[in-house]
Amino acid sequence: MIDILNILVDCRWIGPHGIGRFAVEILKRLPLTRRLTSGPKPSSPIDPLYLSWILRAKKRPCLFFSPGYNVPLNSPVPFVFTIHDLNHLYASSNSSALKKLFYQIFILPACHRAYKILTVSEFSKIKILEWSNMPDENVIVVGNGVDNKFSPIGPRHNPGYPYLLYVGNRKPHKNIDRLLEAFAQSKLSDDLKLIMSGEPDIDTVTLIKELKLEDRVVFVGLIDDDKLPEFYRGAVAFVFPSLYEGFGLPPLEAMACGTPVLTSNVTSLPEVVGDAALMVDPYDVDAIAEGIKRLIGDDNLRKEL
Repeated sequence: MIDILNILVDCRWIGPHGIGRFAVEILKRLPLTRRLTSGPKPSSPIDPLYLSWILRAKKRPCLFFSPGYNVPLNSPVPFVFTIHDLNHLYASSNSSALKKLFYQIFILPACHRAYKILTVSEFSKIKILEWSNMPDENVIVVGNGVDNKFSPIGPRHNPGYPYLLYVGNRKPHKNIDRLLEAFAQSKLSDDLKLIMSGEPDIDTVTLIKELKLEDRVVFVGLIDDDKLPEFYRGAVAFVFPSLYEGFGLPPLEAMACGTPVLTSNVTSLPEVVGDAALMVDPYDVDAIAEGIKRLIGDDNLRKEL
């Protein structure tokens, strides 16, 4: 029997991103476990060696659990880790020969040594099984959830104008270029703005200038977790036309806040949002633009979502 007090959980993943949120929610449900909080970044190429050293310490845990994809090079104790998606392999804009080599050398062998592998969607499980040739029972779908603070009840962000909201990073697979092109093409009221989390970056700002959207796109920096529900509640709609997601937590957070959502009809997103969001082809700027116009202009659709 596993002693829950002697499970070591890798807390270094905690941060303002999907894996970080997953880690926080797991720790809320495993409050008495041991916690790994120091060392290199868990995504560092030296981390497998570091974990191997930690797990051979005098006071060994009975199980090591990582909410992310880092693994020990070898381990004297059973370990469980989490593969949220395989975008480093399948999303060409976020892949590279080095990343593929890392997965081949470290992640793939670890899949066959691990006690179990967790993932967050059936889509990701299928991809993991195809890639790793693992037995079906070794990969467990645990899903993702949102904190109770994400609800329709509570204060709303009110900047003095109506806005669409995007929350997330701006890696190429997030499809920000097509989102901005669609926003410009939709020709909605100039009063309607697009609020984006994070600081402005050169590529995005350059495209905004080309599309003459300087007065309509607002960067608000990193949104504090406690303030994030207010931004969702205050939005006319949440837009998330990503090309690749292992789960896609922001649409679920927005839906929990009662905000209409436009998202993609590819990868895991149809599984996550079901029939509670408007889905579009993320590769088609016209489809994204038409979706935005429908979501803004169709009150019956907004109520259904």
